[in-house]
Amino acid sequence: MSKLNRKSVRQRIHSRIRKKVAGTAERPRLAVKYSNQHVYAQLIDDVAGVTICSASSLDKSIETPSSNVATAAKVGELIGSRAKDKNVEAVVFDRGGHLFHGKIKALADAAREAGLKF
Repeated sequence: MSKLNRKSVRQRIHSRIRKKVAGTAERPRLAVKYSNQHVYAQLIDDVAGVTICSASSLDKSIETPSSNVATAAKVGELIGSRAKDKNVEAVVFDRGGHLFHGKIKALADAAREAGLKF
Protein backbone atom coordinates (compact mmCIF):
# COMPACT_ATOMS: atom_id res chain seq x y z
CA MET A 1 0.00 0.00 0.00
CA SER A 2 1.32 3.43 -0.91
CA LYS A 3 1.85 6.13 1.63
CA LEU A 4 -1.23 8.30 2.07
CA ASN A 5 -0.78 12.03 2.23
CA ARG A 6 -3.02 15.01 1.59
CA LYS A 7 -1.82 15.51 -1.97
CA SER A 8 -2.40 11.92 -3.10
CA VAL A 9 -5.81 11.79 -1.41
CA ARG A 10 -6.85 15.04 -3.13
CA GLN A 11 -5.63 13.71 -6.50
CA ARG A 12 -7.72 10.53 -6.06
CA ILE A 13 -10.80 12.60 -5.22
CA HIS A 14 -10.14 14.88 -8.21
CA SER A 15 -9.82 11.92 -10.59
CA ARG A 16 -13.19 10.61 -9.32
CA ILE A 17 -14.76 14.03 -9.96
CA ARG A 18 -13.22 14.28 -13.45
CA LYS A 19 -14.87 10.99 -14.47
CA LYS A 20 -18.21 12.75 -14.17
CA VAL A 21 -17.37 16.40 -14.98
CA ALA A 22 -16.37 17.49 -18.48
CA GLY A 23 -16.58 20.86 -20.18
CA THR A 24 -17.97 21.61 -23.63
CA ALA A 25 -17.94 24.74 -25.78
CA GLU A 26 -21.47 25.65 -24.61
CA ARG A 27 -20.81 24.80 -20.97
CA PRO A 28 -17.08 24.83 -20.15
CA ARG A 29 -15.51 23.47 -16.98
CA LEU A 30 -14.56 26.04 -14.32
CA ALA A 31 -11.43 24.45 -12.85
CA VAL A 32 -10.17 25.88 -9.56
CA LYS A 33 -6.76 25.33 -7.99
CA TYR A 34 -4.97 26.98 -5.13
CA SER A 35 -1.53 26.78 -3.59
CA ASN A 36 -0.09 28.36 -0.47
CA GLN A 37 0.67 31.53 -2.43
CA HIS A 38 -1.96 31.90 -5.17
CA VAL A 39 -5.46 31.05 -6.40
CA TYR A 40 -6.12 30.03 -10.03
CA ALA A 41 -9.29 29.56 -12.10
CA GLN A 42 -9.71 28.47 -15.74
CA LEU A 43 -12.61 27.92 -18.12
CA ILE A 44 -11.78 24.80 -20.13
CA ASP A 45 -13.43 23.23 -23.18
CA ASP A 46 -12.46 19.57 -22.72
CA VAL A 47 -13.87 18.48 -26.09
CA ALA A 48 -11.57 20.81 -28.04
CA GLY A 49 -8.85 20.71 -25.37
CA VAL A 50 -8.52 24.48 -25.07
CA THR A 51 -8.61 27.02 -22.26
CA ILE A 52 -11.22 29.68 -23.00
CA CYS A 53 -10.08 32.15 -20.35
CA SER A 54 -8.29 32.20 -17.04
CA ALA A 55 -7.79 34.33 -13.96
CA SER A 56 -5.48 34.12 -10.98
CA SER A 57 -4.20 36.07 -8.04
CA LEU A 58 -1.13 36.85 -10.16
CA ASP A 59 -3.19 39.17 -12.43
CA LYS A 60 -2.30 42.86 -12.36
CA SER A 61 -5.85 43.88 -11.38
CA ILE A 62 -5.48 42.12 -8.02
CA GLU A 63 -3.40 44.43 -5.84
CA THR A 64 -2.14 42.05 -3.16
CA PRO A 65 -1.49 38.56 -4.55
CA SER A 66 -2.07 35.98 -1.85
CA SER A 67 -4.01 32.83 -1.17
CA ASN A 68 -6.88 33.79 1.12
CA VAL A 69 -10.67 33.97 0.95
CA ALA A 70 -10.76 37.66 -0.06
CA THR A 71 -8.34 37.10 -2.95
CA ALA A 72 -10.29 34.01 -4.04
CA ALA A 73 -13.44 36.15 -4.22
CA LYS A 74 -11.62 38.69 -6.41
CA VAL A 75 -10.44 35.89 -8.72
CA GLY A 76 -14.06 34.65 -8.91
CA GLU A 77 -15.27 38.11 -9.96
CA LEU A 78 -12.47 38.33 -12.53
CA ILE A 79 -13.20 34.92 -14.10
CA GLY A 80 -16.91 35.79 -14.17
CA SER A 81 -16.30 39.04 -16.03
CA ARG A 82 -13.88 37.41 -18.48
CA ALA A 83 -16.43 34.65 -19.13
CA LYS A 84 -19.05 37.31 -19.93
CA ASP A 85 -16.61 38.85 -22.44
CA LYS A 86 -16.33 35.43 -24.14
CA ASN A 87 -20.16 35.01 -24.12
CA VAL A 88 -20.10 32.15 -21.59
CA GLU A 89 -23.00 32.07 -19.15
CA ALA A 90 -23.24 28.47 -17.89
CA VAL A 91 -20.31 26.41 -16.58
CA VAL A 92 -19.63 23.10 -14.87
CA PHE A 93 -17.82 23.61 -11.56
CA ASP A 94 -14.68 21.54 -10.90
CA ARG A 95 -13.47 22.07 -7.35
CA GLY A 96 -10.25 20.17 -8.04
CA GLY A 97 -10.65 17.65 -5.22
CA HIS A 98 -10.81 20.38 -2.58
CA LEU A 99 -13.71 20.70 -0.16
CA PHE A 100 -16.40 23.21 -1.14
CA HIS A 101 -15.43 25.47 1.73
CA GLY A 102 -13.35 28.58 2.33
CA LYS A 103 -11.47 29.75 -0.78
CA ILE A 104 -13.35 27.43 -3.16
CA LYS A 105 -16.74 28.58 -1.86
CA ALA A 106 -15.73 32.26 -1.95
CA LEU A 107 -14.56 31.94 -5.57
CA ALA A 108 -17.74 30.09 -6.58
CA ASP A 109 -20.04 32.63 -4.90
CA ALA A 110 -18.20 35.57 -6.50
CA ALA A 111 -18.37 33.90 -9.93
CA ARG A 112 -22.12 33.35 -9.48
CA GLU A 113 -22.59 37.00 -8.54
CA ALA A 114 -20.61 38.00 -11.65
CA GLY A 115 -23.21 36.17 -13.75
CA LEU A 116 -22.03 32.58 -14.19
CA LYS A 117 -24.65 29.85 -13.74
CA PHE A 118 -23.73 26.55 -12.11
